Amino acid sequence: MAFGVIKNVRKVFQLEEIGWTALEPVVALDDATFEFEEGELVALLGPSGCGKTTLLRIVGGLIAKSAGSVAIAGRQVTKPMGDYGFVFQAPSLMPWRNVLDNVLFPMEILRKNDAAARRHAHELLELVGLSGFLSARPHQLSGGMQQRVALCRALVHRPRLLLMDEPFGALDELTRMEMNDLLLRIRHETRASVLFVTHSISEAVYLSDKVVVFSKRPARVVKEITIPLAYPRSQKVRFTSAFTAAERIASEALGVVAPTADEAPAHAAQEAWRQ
Repeated sequence: MAFGVIKNVRKVFQLEEIGWTALEPVVALDDATFEFEEGELVALLGPSGCGKTTLLRIVGGLIAKSAGSVAIAGRQVTKPMGDYGFVFQAPSLMPWRNVLDNVLFPMEILRKNDAAARRHAHELLELVGLSGFLSARPHQLSGGMQQRVALCRALVHRPRLLLMDEPFGALDELTRMEMNDLLLRIRHETRASVLFVTHSISEAVYLSDKVVVFSKRPARVVKEITIPLAYPRSQKVRFTSAFTAAERIASEALGVVAPTADEAPAHAAQEAWRQ
């Protein structure tokens, strides 16, 4: 059985959940289904507001689904799990805590803030290049540095599944590319499985083993794209024909690019990657 199994998931937000601005319940997800293996990095790609974040929160046990099932490592998800890590678009660091204490906060909640936890926090901060900023407060850090702290905080308890909701969306392009490379390095070091929400086609292709493409709301899975680009990856891969082909297939699935009669079908491009 696959490590993660999302099957026929549906989410309807009732009026009391979304406020009185809506005239009727909102269907955010409709029959979303896909699987992923342990250790995979899977990008959830779709238009803004299509329901990707809703699905991520359901997988994380933060909100309840209306129908369907979600199982991670053979366990049905009905509440937050202790071996999950979360990284959101806003770092949401505690301004009164320094960098090290922000990273260690989950260990305090778990009552495991011992010497081993502190050693692991130091290792993570060194890995992301922040070993010289242990005593700094969040307001003294750049946006990219704050997000690195948030990433360490999500990893400090050694989660099996890392859930990331457009974590680099607010960063400038250069910093975003640096964070992409950092995530790939951390993923290699920790072996965590990752679900990564994004609306960037390029980011989805660059990071992932597999891209799951969603329709406009209500979100349905319209295509699953295996990305046969070898790890480790560098920014040079963006200029290869295989990368361009994957972007094209994802763009067609999103409806951004329409296939034309004189072009080979998308599956032919996928086969060309293997040549």
